[in-house]
Amino acid sequence: MTKHTGGCHCGRVRYEVEADIDEVMSCNCSMCQKRGTLLTFVPEQQFTLLSGGDDLTDYQFNKKIIHHLFCSTCGIGSFARGVAPDGSEMVAINARCLDDIDLGALTVKLVDGRSF
Repeated sequence: MTKHTGGCHCGRVRYEVEADIDEVMSCNCSMCQKRGTLLTFVPEQQFTLLSGGDDLTDYQFNKKIIHHLFCSTCGIGSFARGVAPDGSEMVAINARCLDDIDLGALTVKLVDGRSF
């Protein structure tokens, strides 16, 4: 697996994630569509928050099962926390917030999140 670094715009929130990312999800739910998020999901164990935990604000909506976290300084939501369908803890990474990713090289899978 490849180690990626990422974070928010102002740099307060920084993290590392271990994942081989070649496909991302573009969801049309009310949150993702407005933010232009491209998501990839990893188990909690593959994610390390390096800095900015105290700078994160939590936002939940709809079924309130995903913690949409964003930097309280710059407003960027670089990742979210939740539970996978199998009950395990997972992290949803906004691929647009990774430092070293070539977005043009990724396959984008469209997901109808409005129907969930």
